[in-house]
Amino acid sequence: MRLLKIGVANVNPTVGAVESNTDDLIAQASAMGNQGVAVACFPEQVIGGYPPEDLVQWRSFLAAQYEQLERYAAATAQSHLVSVVGLLAPVGGQIFNVAAVVHAGEILGLVPKEKLPSYNVFYEGRTLSRGGPYLELDAGGAPLGDYVFEFEFGRLAVEVCEDAWSPDGPMRRRCYSGAEIVVNVSASPYRVGISATRREMLATRSADNEVTFVYANAVGAQDGLIYDGGGYVFQNGRLELTAERFREGFSTCVVDLDRTLRLRTENTTWRSDCEDFMEGVVPVPTIRSSAPVADASALEYPAPASDSYFLPQVTLTAADGRHGVLDELMSALALGVKDYYCKTGAFSCLGVALSGGRDSLMTLLVAWHAAALIVEQEGSGKSASSLVRAFYMPSRYSTDGTRGAAATICDELGIELRTIAIDDAFEREIEATRQMLDGDDPTEITRQNVQARIRAQRMWNWANSSGALFLQTGDMSEKAVGYTTIGGDLEGALSVIANIPKTVVVALLERQLEQHGWKGIEETLATEPGPELAEAQEAENELMPFAVLDACLWLYAGEKLAPAEVASALLGAFPERDPEQLRGWAHQFAKLFSRSIYKWVQAPLSLHVGSLDLDRERALQLPVVQSDEWSRG
Repeated sequence: MRLLKIGVANVNPTVGAVESNTDDLIAQASAMGNQGVAVACFPEQVIGGYPPEDLVQWRSFLAAQYEQLERYAAATAQSHLVSVVGLLAPVGGQIFNVAAVVHAGEILGLVPKEKLPSYNVFYEGRTLSRGGPYLELDAGGAPLGDYVFEFEFGRLAVEVCEDAWSPDGPMRRRCYSGAEIVVNVSASPYRVGISATRREMLATRSADNEVTFVYANAVGAQDGLIYDGGGYVFQNGRLELTAERFREGFSTCVVDLDRTLRLRTENTTWRSDCEDFMEGVVPVPTIRSSAPVADASALEYPAPASDSYFLPQVTLTAADGRHGVLDELMSALALGVKDYYCKTGAFSCLGVALSGGRDSLMTLLVAWHAAALIVEQEGSGKSASSLVRAFYMPSRYSTDGTRGAAATICDELGIELRTIAIDDAFEREIEATRQMLDGDDPTEITRQNVQARIRAQRMWNWANSSGALFLQTGDMSEKAVGYTTIGGDLEGALSVIANIPKTVVVALLERQLEQHGWKGIEETLATEPGPELAEAQEAENELMPFAVLDACLWLYAGEKLAPAEVASALLGAFPERDPEQLRGWAHQFAKLFSRSIYKWVQAPLSLHVGSLDLDRERALQLPVVQSDEWSRG
């Protein structure tokens, strides 16, 4: 047996906080060393924080990361840990995203990322250089390139995040060159359903390469990106460890590397492929360390998690089911708000303009859950409710149903609800608009927008005076078709649910009701969705049913179907509805969508939680000025 104890660390770094981030690494490394861990695995760019975006253009930012890596090496020199740490490393005019291997106080080598994503929310190809096969450079005295590392326990290879997302990544040549364990340092953002995709893909990589594979992911949020943490250890495809997500800390497991070697010996296909590889190329160079590693003599052979070695070692959770997905989504949103609040250090409380409708209620619940995380992190002893402020600003069009729902949920959560009517201000603004129009009356849509803008202005005035984080409450469905007001409900410092469609908002509320039994949710869901800016106003009458709208959003913006193709798809999704009406809705959606892009670019920073986001700076990059001639037909 060659028993090896592996530690998978989830760290929540802040971009630029190189010293504080490294302090966290040293603390976790010390704890892992005390538990006999031999290989400690940390996330991608954990020293400088991820993503740094154009901060990489400051050379001192890059230099500070290497200085902190040296400090980490010195601090862990006596622990016998082999550490894998992510950072940025410059060489001449190039900047590499690397995994550093540190042992016995020495930086043994830096291995650069080869697959640089420049899609969706990623822009690495814009500022970074790719690694490649057999690259060998000098990074200020440390070797940077394509290497395998040899220790007392065996041979280890490292890689960075996206390198594992392709079957032709560097893992294959490094395994054929003798690596028995591969560590992947990652900062992979959360998306709905991503955990199952990661698990299956990484298990496949481990099985295909007959290797013990370790994956360590960052946790926390940076701007609008959310990292769910977690991690895995697979041995030749078999899941040995699942690290807990959405929390900092580390998890450990023991593997027998002789098992990996034995399975390679038994697998004739792997051996044959390895022989073919060795005939055509030179093996990846090896860097050797003769310093001792953690003593494994007291380790016990891993016992089965169940009562039988013949059953899976790790029981998978129900996170992939509907309830699990909704619970994780709620956790991700709360983490996103919490880290935005804590890492900026600019705010004293959270503020929500509560209308009694679904969207503002969802935002309030996220704020309340985030506040619980904030007070836990700060250790202030405050209650979550004391950190959240809610304001109800009714007009003549506000209904008793939404008014009562807002009051009920605030009472249940222990949040003070302050009511400040806007009718007087509304009349003054309408009169001022008449004067500007030479006595003409403003349009009906202007009358509606005036109300939304009064509320937003008051929220900004309060937030500026109280140091509050003003949370914008609009959802993805209404944003997609421009059912929002610039300077009104589109306002806020951080948009919480701007990438959550209305149907998912409702599903989240139903799940929260099921879990907590809050009567205020039930009262809100009993009302008709609508902005209440005119008499008896209902959103679905002015737009289309939200189930149809969300289907159009997915098919048009997500699947990139033309309006006629969207209409065809809707016929299968909604067979009970009139075909002509569905075709009309499909074309109406496409027209509203393209004409609303100018509003998106003025919206606040939003949290990213799905594969489709309406954020021009992050995911769906569309021209503001465009014609729909291409889509007619």
